[in-house]
Amino acid sequence: MKFPIKTCAICSEEFELKPGKPGFANHCPDCTAEKEEAAAGGAAETTSREQQAARREAMKNLLYRKDS
Repeated sequence: MKFPIKTCAICSEEFELKPGKPGFANHCPDCTAEKEEAAAGGAAETTSREQQAARREAMKNLLYRKDS
């Protein structure tokens, strides 16, 4: 059985679209792997508690302040 030939939207190279391929159907396996690695690196960085508290305080001030 032949798999459909697709063109990658990122690098413009042709690849076979096989069932169970991770990622988008219009991204080749190499570009999909690069995006997953970049996403995993960004997910490892966590926001500190001080930053979260400051963000909550700022949102509270914006939402509930009284305009005089």
